[in-house]
Amino acid sequence: MRAIIFDLDGVLVSTDHFHDDAWRALARRLKISFDETACRRLRGVSQMAALELVLEQSPRRYTAAEKEALAAEKNTAYRAHIAGMTPADVADSTRTTLRSLKRRGLLLAVGSSSKNARFILEQTALTSYFDAIVDGNEITRSKPDPEVFLKAAAKLDVSPAEALVVEDAAAGIRAARSGGFQSAALGPDAAEEGLASHQIQNLADLLALV
Repeated sequence: MRAIIFDLDGVLVSTDHFHDDAWRALARRLKISFDETACRRLRGVSQMAALELVLEQSPRRYTAAEKEALAAEKNTAYRAHIAGMTPADVADSTRTTLRSLKRRGLLLAVGSSSKNARFILEQTALTSYFDAIVDGNEITRSKPDPEVFLKAAAKLDVSPAEALVVEDAAAGIRAARSGGFQSAALGPDAAEEGLASHQIQNLADLLALV
């Protein structure tokens, strides 16, 4: 194993609650039902794909231009939340694990569907740990398509067989599997389909795998 590719939200940082709050606010304004089950369906998919899932509950149809405006509205609310993130929002154990992996000579990358990934990494002072970053601005197909992980591997100049993907969402594990990567499922959502190569309870468990 030469490289590890990390999803961002739910793996390196916890911003799911910010996403949930922003989607809830949008759904409330549109008078669309949105509960915890709906929240879980949105994990690990792109913003536009998530919007389509939210709008499934709407009695009306939206044009492409209206959808773009709704996505922008949600993103504005989300960025207002993450603008307040600081290095303190990253667990000490996460930084310790990243440093240990770097010392072992492993290449590290972030592969995230979020278009805000670089902003979050900068806000939390994580950017310097990674040799490559691929985010939602660089892909055309969201997870479970493996595009984001394949591009990250290409930037690291490693093959999928030489890289481990760390994910907290089932869609991400499916993406890793279809791309030919080994995967580590962090938490129950990622492990529920039984497709991951490994299951871990926290990032420090990676040190026993590589």
